[in-house]
Amino acid sequence: MFDNFWYALALTSFAGLSTGIGGLISIFGRPDSKRFLSCSLGFSAGVMIYVSFVELFAQSLNIIAATEGKMLGMVYVNLAFFAGMGLIVIIDRLVPSFENPHEIPEQISKDADNPDSAKLIRLGLLSALAISLHNFPEGMATFAASMKDTELGLSIALAIGIHNIPEGIAVAVPIYQATRNKTKAIGYSFLAGACEPIGALFAFALMSFYWSEFLVGLILAAVAGVMVFISFDQLLPNAERYGEHHYSVYGLVAGMMVMASSLIFF
Repeated sequence: MFDNFWYALALTSFAGLSTGIGGLISIFGRPDSKRFLSCSLGFSAGVMIYVSFVELFAQSLNIIAATEGKMLGMVYVNLAFFAGMGLIVIIDRLVPSFENPHEIPEQISKDADNPDSAKLIRLGLLSALAISLHNFPEGMATFAASMKDTELGLSIALAIGIHNIPEGIAVAVPIYQATRNKTKAIGYSFLAGACEPIGALFAFALMSFYWSEFLVGLILAAVAGVMVFISFDQLLPNAERYGEHHYSVYGLVAGMMVMASSLIFF
């Protein structure tokens, strides 16, 4: 299991530092492409929802039921699943809604021509802090899944990486508008994703201290809860918000189809 350490850490780092891709897009691309954002967020949600119920929840139940029995195993798995959701709820409560990192704040467009650069810098830094809080448990989730199953970890890392791109835009745009410094804007967007590999190292330390198949099963169920909550609470509503309804659904279905295909052929 621990032979996958470097692979799992690399995947987690890729997923977290995808915020930097959002920073690059915000400076050199078109962050206002609503259809692109809508499809991307819908695609990420599709992958997360499909893999959570078809792979993570099912694997967790198989692992725990092998030692605890099916009935008690189902109890443990569901408790861990909703505990994962509860973790994200607690984090969301700690972060003001207008700084929610899964959204591209409306303040960006409103403040784009605002000469008050201090206000814009504060917005960017607060967004970076909020993203860091959210990325820590995501890093734990990606790492734990990658240690258990490398192919599953790759799918999760891609999904989280896609949904991290808008987060990077949320950090980079206000900082660039305030400073006109491309390096600083992109640098902060990369830095915002650094908590993801830190979360991976924390998960590794936890797994090294106490390792068992039962713990792996609980982590997988909690990961499923985290991803399902993020999908329904943030990704799908914002996919609808940033584009036409059909584009978010197209992205959702495409994400599920890609995930299903990977499970069938790989």
